[in-house]
Amino acid sequence: MTTYKDSGVNIAQADAAKRAMAKSIDTGDKRVLNRHGAFASLVEGSFPGYKEPVLVLKTEEPGSKQKLAFAHGNVRSICFDTINHLINDIIVMGATPLFVQDAVICGKIEPKVVTEIVDGFASACKEQGCVLTGGETSEQPGVLPAGTYILTASIVGVVEKAKIIDGSAIKEGDIVLALPSNGLHTNGYSLVRRLMESQPKILKEKVGSDSFLDAILKPHTCYFPHLKGLFRNPALHGLAHITGGGIPGNLHRILPKGLDAEIDLGTINVLPIFKVIQKYGDVPTEDMLRTYNLGVGIIAVVDAKEASAIASALKKSGCAAYPIGKIVKGNQKVKTSGSLQW
Repeated sequence: MTTYKDSGVNIAQADAAKRAMAKSIDTGDKRVLNRHGAFASLVEGSFPGYKEPVLVLKTEEPGSKQKLAFAHGNVRSICFDTINHLINDIIVMGATPLFVQDAVICGKIEPKVVTEIVDGFASACKEQGCVLTGGETSEQPGVLPAGTYILTASIVGVVEKAKIIDGSAIKEGDIVLALPSNGLHTNGYSLVRRLMESQPKILKEKVGSDSFLDAILKPHTCYFPHLKGLFRNPALHGLAHITGGGIPGNLHRILPKGLDAEIDLGTINVLPIFKVIQKYGDVPTEDMLRTYNLGVGIIAVVDAKEASAIASALKKSGCAAYPIGKIVKGNQKVKTSGSLQW
């Protein structure tokens, strides 16, 4: 006799883990109409204060950073990486985050680990005022080895149709502001892992007061607390989340036809962690620019007359934004001048 448990799937154990997850997911939010265990999530589709609400949707995963995070016990922080990255991707369009659905795929459900993951997702959502409404936990023995977890999540946000931030308001003469990152965020980890394997002495490097591992595993910064007060400011013309592709690969996505962005690389405050990576890998500057944020997590394109006021407002919120370039006539390209300060 062969049972499902014999093949590697323990339904009873999975059910027990899911019951434990319910404590994290049940937030008491009245917009969520179903109880935990329903086949799908029901959320009320009313948006008080919005005349023409537009839903903003995104799915994201934390890339190969999760491999390092699980290997070094940073289970909770990788959940914050996932949620914060998701939120950043929708707030650059002026959206307020509402609901998140997660997916946890693994080779074997370990109740303690899975419960910690879901609690991490729920806590990251709560910190930004949105709700984890549920998701999927999938045990796949033979597809993934025991101890391996793959995380992903999807988000729903809302924005007033007339207040969508899509870059269409960007004009010649606008100022490009950099909102600082706290490190790699969730990009470029395949290169980092290769350096760790080929040059293990990099692990002994200190990055300020942090160890190398602590520096590369810092959770992705969430910029919603800093930007939400500016969403209705007409001087905010465009926002770009600087992820894989770096500044050149992301800023161009919001440039209107007939315009370029000129970035002075010498003005960028390159974080120490990127200097360590560049040194150990002897990574070409062009590759660093296309792989990492280099210390710039979000770019805001703003009216030149209001640039100082917006930078001051961001600073008061705890985000020390500073100018790194301007908008000029061109063909939707990001042009650079000067040199990065390694």
